[in-house]
Amino acid sequence: MTHLLAHAWRWLFWFAMAATLLLSLLPPSGIPPVFTFWDKAQHALGFVVLAWLALASGMRTHRVVGGLLLWGAVIELLQSLTSWRQGDVWDWVADAVGVLMGCLLYRLWPLGPTMRP
Repeated sequence: MTHLLAHAWRWLFWFAMAATLLLSLLPPSGIPPVFTFWDKAQHALGFVVLAWLALASGMRTHRVVGGLLLWGAVIELLQSLTSWRQGDVWDWVADAVGVLMGCLLYRLWPLGPTMRP
C-alpha cells in the first residue's frame, strides 16, 4: 500500500511541477483570477506544495531542496526571456522560503513511504 501511495504522490508532484511552470510562463491575462493574490505568497505557497509532495513521494530531502531551488531559478530565467513576464531574484527567495516551509511541514505532517506509525 505504501508503494502505491508513493507513486500517487510522485504523479501529483510531477503534475504540480508542470502546473507551476505553466502558470509561471502564462501571460498575466491568461491566469485564472483565483491565482492573483500577492506574488511572493504565490511563489512560497507553490513551492511549499512542491516540496511536500516530493518528500511524500519518497524523494530525499537534499535532492528536493537542491532540485526545487534550481527549478525556481530556471523559472525565473525563463520568465526573463518572455516579453510579458520578468525574472526576479526576490521571487526565487520566496521559492526558497516555500521549499524550507514545505520541508518543515513534511517533518510535522509526514505521509508517504517515510510515514511514521
